[in-house]
Amino acid sequence: MEIQQHALEGVFEFTPRVFADARGAFFESFSEKVLHQAGIRQNWVQDNQSSSSQGVLRGLHFQRPPYAQAKLVRVAAGRAMDVIVDLRRNSATYGQHLTVELDAQKCNIMYVPVGFAHGFVALEDHTLFLYKCSNYYHPAAEGGLHWNDPALAIDWGVVSPLVSEKDQILPLLKDFESPF
Repeated sequence: MEIQQHALEGVFEFTPRVFADARGAFFESFSEKVLHQAGIRQNWVQDNQSSSSQGVLRGLHFQRPPYAQAKLVRVAAGRAMDVIVDLRRNSATYGQHLTVELDAQKCNIMYVPVGFAHGFVALEDHTLFLYKCSNYYHPAAEGGLHWNDPALAIDWGVVSPLVSEKDQILPLLKDFESPF
């Protein structure tokens, strides 16, 4: 498995070796040993899955401490533009974002540490997005940032995304006090 460390501290992308033949394909989608090689020692307690049509944008979300979550994310079908924003107050990259295309054909996987807001937009119909989480979802700890914050200037790769009403009213970074 190829391991790529990104510019935002603690963020990794994993690209497994895919074995394909006339029958289909096989790859290792999770390996604690590989995560340990990258210095990631995390307990995983919950798996989530969403299905989205092309242009559906979900995010930018996070869970406040003590319910904060690290995430291991990938797409099982389709493609998505995955976006994370560093919310760690003392980080040299606070307020910076990273975009990575997750592709079911490539089988790449992103590790998103605690202290990041996370979102994605489906680039194809029937995009199946999988999340492995290090903590259980707790509704009262839910937080987020506005997906179209001009200070973040995120290029989501779509013109008119379909965004939930809840995500349309999330705060801007300038009005946000980080709990991390």
